[in-house]
Amino acid sequence: MYTPEYLEDFTIRVFEKMGCSKEDATAAAKVFIAAELNGLPSHGMLRIKDYFQLWQAERINVKPNIRIVHESPSTAVVDGDGAIGMIAATRSMEIAIEKAKVAGTGWVSTRGSNHYGIAGYYSKMALEHDMIGICMTIANPVVAPTWSVTPMLGTNPIAVAIPSKSYPPFVADFSTTPIARGKLAVAGKKGEKVPLGYVQDKYGNPSDNPDIIKEGGSMLTLGGSYEHGSHKGYCLSAIVDIFSCVLSGANFGPFCPPSVAYLPLKDEKVGEGTGHFFGAMRIDAFQEKDAFLSQMDKWIETFKSAKPGVGHERVLIPGEPEMERQERILNEGISIIEPIQKEMKEIADSLNLEFQVGM
Repeated sequence: MYTPEYLEDFTIRVFEKMGCSKEDATAAAKVFIAAELNGLPSHGMLRIKDYFQLWQAERINVKPNIRIVHESPSTAVVDGDGAIGMIAATRSMEIAIEKAKVAGTGWVSTRGSNHYGIAGYYSKMALEHDMIGICMTIANPVVAPTWSVTPMLGTNPIAVAIPSKSYPPFVADFSTTPIARGKLAVAGKKGEKVPLGYVQDKYGNPSDNPDIIKEGGSMLTLGGSYEHGSHKGYCLSAIVDIFSCVLSGANFGPFCPPSVAYLPLKDEKVGEGTGHFFGAMRIDAFQEKDAFLSQMDKWIETFKSAKPGVGHERVLIPGEPEMERQERILNEGISIIEPIQKEMKEIADSLNLEFQVGM
């Protein structure tokens, strides 16, 4: 087991060796560690290799000039200048929050970025300012629209964080597919199969192979099949695509640049880099803060009192499973599977850094 401090320090040193400033390296590392603490290893240490290889391929800018290129009092378009996604996203959410302080709400659409880790990290940035946070992003085009076998969309997550008075915040953080791409990668490394309804082969046949994408297959939208509502998952994913990319001038849908170096850059592009979307809503722009927080407590209590079904002990509030996993992981340490440890060791050796395998 690894301590969060050990892994954060290692991640910072990796990004500094790649040429990032201490501030930017720390911003990136915090998102990796947040993913591990939330029990989401698909967006944690697993992704260091992706960014290391993108850096080797000279496909990320470690000295970006992140800037606002268009704005109004409550909105902005941010150009990430090819930055590591966590760095561009952190700055973009900060801008949304600053605009909300003045205008009541702040909305930022970002272009020229890269994969940014877990969406929930950025939506939760608004909580300490007594705001509701909203975040979404596109991702690698590995998802086929309903009735198609052509990968055109990403897993395109949506995250919303809402504060309360007496309870942990409501945090909904979910992909618009039945499973995250990173979780497929973890299953593949473990040699596990996945349930039918997650992926399909290149002909559209259901598959349980987590590596089927490498064989020309694709992921399915939330719902899995039309009969189970995959068209609704398609709609959600399309909304994320438009808000994040068409609005900002990023590459939408199938033109999204891949976040892994083994996939080539697209010959055709319709914008700049990867796109995200951020929102911050000041609670007291809608009603008195304490009144809202008290009512949010009542909302949580109401839904937690719902009668559980057979085989379930209780009803959970969005964000509760991640919070409970974080408490457990902080006590027990972060477990990194052996294949990922080996990858981290290889990266460390190539950068003349120390990394201890088998902790």
